[in-house]
Amino acid sequence: MATIHAAPTHHAARASTAAVLAVVTAAAGFLRALKNRREIYRLGELSDTQLADIGLTRADLGVVVDLPFVRDPTAHLGVLAEARQREVEALARQVA
Repeated sequence: MATIHAAPTHHAARASTAAVLAVVTAAAGFLRALKNRREIYRLGELSDTQLADIGLTRADLGVVVDLPFVRDPTAHLGVLAEARQREVEALARQVA
């Protein structure tokens, strides 16, 4: 008696593709987080003046280093720098 193997269904193929995509996405996210963490430590090598030039303080670096690993520290630094810039602009308007 011959054994008949059913071809994988479209649904099964789609499910396996989704699983592979999820693993690849997770791996890419992990590598991006690792790279961004390394960049944060490199920012720590800058002087306070250099950090101020890009709108950051040493305290900002301390805040983002303590974030959970899955959070992107560079995105949070961008938010901090933009908020500081808005504060500086508001103060400048008050003086003028």
